[in-house]
Amino acid sequence: MRSFDEIWKIAAERKGGDTAVEDVLQYPKSKEEIAETPDDRLLSLMTKCIFQSGFNWKVVEAMWPGFEAAFDGFDIGHCAMLHEEDFERLVSDTRIVRHGPKIKSVQENAVLLSELAREHGSAAAFFADWPAEYYTGLLDLLRKRGSRLGGNTGQYFLRFAGIDSFILSHSVVNRLIVEGIVAKVPTSAKDRAAVQAAFNTWRAQSGRSLTEISRVLGISID
Repeated sequence: MRSFDEIWKIAAERKGGDTAVEDVLQYPKSKEEIAETPDDRLLSLMTKCIFQSGFNWKVVEAMWPGFEAAFDGFDIGHCAMLHEEDFERLVSDTRIVRHGPKIKSVQENAVLLSELAREHGSAAAFFADWPAEYYTGLLDLLRKRGSRLGGNTGQYFLRFAGIDSFILSHSVVNRLIVEGIVAKVPTSAKDRAAVQAAFNTWRAQSGRSLTEISRVLGISID
């Protein structure tokens, strides 16, 4: 496995120099910024990521004011109490994408956020305090306790929420394969642990966030 400096050099050569790499990096929010995020905004973002998965992102983005209205601003208490009559109404609501299982996920994820808020004061506080060196554990939690938040959907939610994260995009996985960390898309517990360990090593070497490292890996390879 190459050091982070070696991978950075590869990325810089591909992009046209160190400054060019720095210019395209993304950065996580501070813990304070994350903790201040209202929980209804987390539910809104979760829902947007779920509806954009496998669908035209621009269409969902254009319809988003309708989603906000249809789900009462993603109020956690309201959405957690959605019942069958609400689902019947929502699957006919032309303001949103009428996908029954994804609509149901709003209620299920509102319950998850409500539980996290009871356990930690707010769901945002829970996400703010999660240790980056165990990021894959957070992905596991979203997959197991959330609804439709497995795979890249949960990863994109965390990235867009500003939480320190890596996204296992095609290019990032290709770099991990080249470095001998995994042989394919990491789905097993063993492979996910190997990926986390590699990111932790690069994080210790560079002092950079998972978010930055993920971006560097992605632009270091075709």
